Amino acid sequence: MKRSFYKLFVTFIVIATSPFLIRYLLINKKIRLLNNIYFNSPAIITTEKNCNNYDALLDKTLDSSFSVSIIKNGSIISSHNEDKLKVPASNQKLFSTAYVLNKYKITSNLRTNLIKARNNDYYLVGEGDPDLSYSDIYKLLSYIKYNKNINVNIVEINTKYYWPKGWTKTDKIFDYGAPITTLAIESNSNNIFNLNKVIENYLKDKYPSSNIKINNIDLNKFFYLRSTKEIYSIYSNPIVSLITLANSESHNFTAESLFKNASKTWNKNIYDELKKWLRIKGLPTSKTNFADASGLSRENKVTTRLIALFLDKMTYSKDFNTYQSSLSVLGVRGTLANRLKDSNLSGKFFGKTGTLSNVFALSGYLYKDKEPIIISIIQNSENIDKNKAFYLLSEIYKLEKCN
Repeated sequence: MKRSFYKLFVTFIVIATSPFLIRYLLINKKIRLLNNIYFNSPAIITTEKNCNNYDALLDKTLDSSFSVSIIKNGSIISSHNEDKLKVPASNQKLFSTAYVLNKYKITSNLRTNLIKARNNDYYLVGEGDPDLSYSDIYKLLSYIKYNKNINVNIVEINTKYYWPKGWTKTDKIFDYGAPITTLAIESNSNNIFNLNKVIENYLKDKYPSSNIKINNIDLNKFFYLRSTKEIYSIYSNPIVSLITLANSESHNFTAESLFKNASKTWNKNIYDELKKWLRIKGLPTSKTNFADASGLSRENKVTTRLIALFLDKMTYSKDFNTYQSSLSVLGVRGTLANRLKDSNLSGKFFGKTGTLSNVFALSGYLYKDKEPIIISIIQNSENIDKNKAFYLLSEIYKLEKCN
């Protein structure tokens, strides 16, 4: 009787305390398997905690054009307009690159292939390698053998999907707003319409007696081809290097190309898959809008609460170290290299900037102790004050523990 009562009592204690135990283990990241289960679950264990000293700092520093969320040790310790929808600019890449990292092995590559059909037609098929060069194209073409008639088909997406929604006419003039295509010489920083002529001239020089024909074929139609053989492939830098390029250097083309490959949406300009991925992780995506993967679109609308909670949940991912290392480092690398170089913060903030007209965003991980303080700052205003965002970062670093 006593033994049965003891077992019942122990069972009750375990059941009653298990949520607290699990939360303790998660907050302290004690068990790797449990961390990964939590990352992939729809649960959010982040709590709210009042920190008067942090609140006072935000209140005296910021006006209504700012939104801020701060998380430490699993608790939102302070916020300012954190549920107000804002244009995040390149902070959008924080979501899309994590999505890609979740879908690929870090050693994977994007490929550009020369493929031959049974009828001796050749097909040039790419995956949006941002570093693809004319030398790579010539290398692929060198595997085309002599024939009286040589047909080369350039496989590409429909032109109506070259740019995501919300990219302005001005954006499209510059390299940062270059069209997103599967065959992009130097990330389409030069005129993409030269490729047909380049291929034709190369083959005419090599086989002057051949009848050379260059065609364009829609990517969707290529998938229905049968009896094809891969002749040669050019491999991109590893996915981890491309994610670093997208985050640290804020490279728009790379962010878009990576996401379109990972989500298999080359012939679409729909980013619902990214929003869905965040939602199934329990993150607050209600009323948000995702219009691209790079953040160049003004139609993106998110909250700093969403960004901060997401960055917090990423700390439980098995890929967190890789993800964090892809970010800019304050005073050291990337878009943050020239900020606060000689300060105590140099090398202690891993983050992502975001800049558009009337937009500035700064989000990431600030290391003062072993565990980072997670910070997301967005300002949407006609009077952008970047210095205030970095001042706030410095002041947060100086603050003592929550009180």
